[in-house]
Amino acid sequence: MQNKSAHYYNGYAVKPSAHRLPDGTFSSNLLLERANSARTDGRYQFYSLDYFTNEEQALQHSARWARHWVDTRG
Repeated sequence: MQNKSAHYYNGYAVKPSAHRLPDGTFSSNLLLERANSARTDGRYQFYSLDYFTNEEQALQHSARWARHWVDTRG
């Protein structure tokens, strides 16, 4: 799993990642952590949000998905 540096969005640390699958595609994954929460409270992990032909597309999707999630639920 390739982790890119975290960024912050509306009170959450956004940590997108991509995992290369055996068929060569990449799974889009995400870890969100609310800034003002206890260690496990406010921590959300999402796996296999979608699949892409390259890592950069998977990471971009995770970041967009995170913004939407925070805007609608955060």
